[in-house]
This record gives sequence, C-alpha cells and structure tokens, in this order.
Amino acid sequence: MLENPHGGDIYSGDYALDFSVNVNPFGPPEAVCQAVRESAGFLEHYPDTSCRELREALSEKLSVLPEQLIFGNGAAELIYALVQALRPKHALVTAPGFAEYEAALKAAGCRIHYYPLKPEHNFLPQEDFFSWITGETELVFLCNPHNPSGAALSREFLLQAARRAGQCGAVLAVDECFWQFVVKENRVTLLDAVNGHPQLFLLHAFTKTYAMPGLRLGYGVSSGQGLLERMRRQMQAWNVSAPAQAAGLAALGETAYVERTAEAVACEREYLRRELTRLGFRVYPSQANFLLFQGPEDLKERCAGKRILIRDCSNYHGLSAGWFRIAVKLHEENEALIQVLERV
Repeated sequence: MLENPHGGDIYSGDYALDFSVNVNPFGPPEAVCQAVRESAGFLEHYPDTSCRELREALSEKLSVLPEQLIFGNGAAELIYALVQALRPKHALVTAPGFAEYEAALKAAGCRIHYYPLKPEHNFLPQEDFFSWITGETELVFLCNPHNPSGAALSREFLLQAARRAGQCGAVLAVDECFWQFVVKENRVTLLDAVNGHPQLFLLHAFTKTYAMPGLRLGYGVSSGQGLLERMRRQMQAWNVSAPAQAAGLAALGETAYVERTAEAVACEREYLRRELTRLGFRVYPSQANFLLFQGPEDLKERCAGKRILIRDCSNYHGLSAGWFRIAVKLHEENEALIQVLERV
C-alpha cells in the first residue's frame, strides 16, 4: 500500500475534522454542485478535449488569450507534464516546498538543487536566490503563497526571478494555487506578466479555491506556445472530465464567494495564530488559508486520538519531526481544534 505523502488521508482513520488539507472552508458553491449534477446528462459522451467553453470563459475572466491556457487533471498533472516536456538535467526548488515538484523531477531523472528557506526569514527566499539560477538551470519552481508556510513573495521579487530565468534560458514555474485566499489588497499574481515573459509558466487550480479536490481541475497559463504544445504531448486525451469542466465553468461566476472566503480566512487565521501562540506553539506568518507551526513530535497522533487530522510536515525536505500545518476552517471548527490542543 502506497503511503499518502500529502494531507487529506481521511480514509486511514475515523476523523471528525480534517485540518490537513487546505481547501475552502465554505465548501463548494451550490452553483458548482448543481453543475456537476446536471453534467450527469452528458456522461455518455466523451469530454471536450479542448475544454472550449471553459477555455473561453476563463480567458475572459483572467484577461489572457484562450491559447495561453492548458488544462489538467488537477495541478499535479500539469507539474508532471511540464517536467516531462522539458526533461531538465538541472532544476531549482525551494526547501521546504510542495512534494510534487520534487517527485516529478525525480521521475524525470533530474538533478535537484534545493534552495534552503529558513525559519528566521519566515521561509522567504533572500536576494541570494537569484544567484542560484545559473546557466545550467533549466527549470525553477516557486510557490506564492508558499506551501507549507503561507509566506507571500512580492511582485518585484517574482518579476526579478522571471527576468533572471529568462537571462539563463530557464523556465520559471510559479505555483499560484493559493493566491485567491489572500485578501484582495495584498493579492499578487503574474497573470498580467505572461505576455512579456514567454519563459514564465503559472500554475493554478480550482481545487483549493472552490473546495472541489474530488473533481481534479487545474490549469496553466503561459505565452510560450512551444512549451504548451510540448506539455500537451505528454498528457492523455480526455484528461479533464465533463463534470470537472462543468464545475469549473460554474465556479467562474462565484466572485463574491471568493472575496468572502479571503476575508473570512484572514479573520480566522489570526484567531488560530493567536490561540496557538497562547498555547505555546511557535507559529509562522502566513497570508494563505493555512498555518505552519512547531509542536511536540507526537502531536498528530494525539490529535488523531481525538478524531482530528492535522498535517505532519516532517516529510518536507528541510523540515523534521515536530513541524505541522493546519488549514484555516470555519470558526466553530477552529474552536474545536483549539479545545483539543488544550486537552492534549
């Protein structure tokens, strides 16, 4: 049996609350659920391999060209397709970082260079990061906001990384899957920069924002048409199901839902940060819908005994036993977590 390297393994035990995955605490919008139900009428047909209707609507929503979009069975499929398309010999990732970057690179036989993110810098890369992108670097992964810390990079830092990657002939992949959980006034995206940086690839997903991980729907944005075509050749036909396409199309109309989520997450994140600090945990700054903190090494097991699942981060490169991540959920659920932590 393969061990799940991520959160969300609710199938391994009897859990009342899952704080190990960072999905929207409000659950999927009703319009998304209704679209999935209605899509049952199309199950006898193969899904549209070009995602035409979703592509047109999303391009208008993001103000990008339809041909600059590529869709995948979740963001994870696009990570693997990107790596297989490039087959890099050398790649740069930050550590700690999302495990699928490393897994995809290892599957391609790539040598991985780990830039260490330090707790004393709140897991933000420093100015020396740019010197790590060299002439032999072919692919760079950044995550903004960062997973697992939730730290957010500035637009200026990201644009400088894009320029440096371009100078060195490398592709810069920026994972923006959590960008809409940041309150609007602090939100950073490079969507408006793709036209000027053909070596830039942005990774997005409906999964977390609209609480639909069971449907698997991710997308990438790039003006590098050659790169997108090479990626498509790595992917199977019909990789995005009809229900997923219908759900994505419905989700694009949920602007108020997204903004309500960001405001609620900011409020509840501060509540959790304050309460965790009161209980003696060391908590790190976050702008996303999760918090990274340090605690007793057996904290996950203690919480599991109370039917609460939290994310053990000891399998992240650069972290060790005693590091944990929790999602920001609704207030009643967050209160339940704090009560359990007080008891255990």
